[in-house]
Amino acid sequence: MTALIKMINTHLACEFQASHTYLAMSIWLREKDLAGFSSYMQTKSQEERSHAARLIAYLVDADAKVELPSIDAPQRSWSSTQDLFDQVYELEQAVTASINKIYSIAEQAGERSATAMLDWFVAEQLQEEAEARFVRKRLRLAGQNSAALLLLDQQFLDGTALTTVKAGPAGLANNV
Repeated sequence: MTALIKMINTHLACEFQASHTYLAMSIWLREKDLAGFSSYMQTKSQEERSHAARLIAYLVDADAKVELPSIDAPQRSWSSTQDLFDQVYELEQAVTASINKIYSIAEQAGERSATAMLDWFVAEQLQEEAEARFVRKRLRLAGQNSAALLLLDQQFLDGTALTTVKAGPAGLANNV
């Protein structure tokens, strides 16, 4: 098995572990009556599974062996919503590091189809980290103010919490 195929298979564990962890986070947030945050994390869990599916499709299309990983039971509780989103940011950084490593291996091997496929992941991880960083900053601003936490939760529930982040720099210029 080439180093590239081995690393992609190894990376599947990152995607599945993130999905499982985000599902546990969604449950914990729902138990705290933070339905907006919970819904967001449920969506993130599904996105991570779709990322794994994208990698699996690449492996199958490349006639490479897919090795589904075992994953650990995720953490089930956090000291605060801030602590939870700090972990989200750390998870996304780890996923980004793994994608970057795969990309480097693909470049060194001259595997153009792999780098083309990975370009999507590079852009996706930039967005994932930006979202996590934004939420962490908002939660830090809210501090111990429960009204601010509930307002942010409501923004997630109605879909407006990340509008500016998802728009990117061009969206900011258009909103000024």
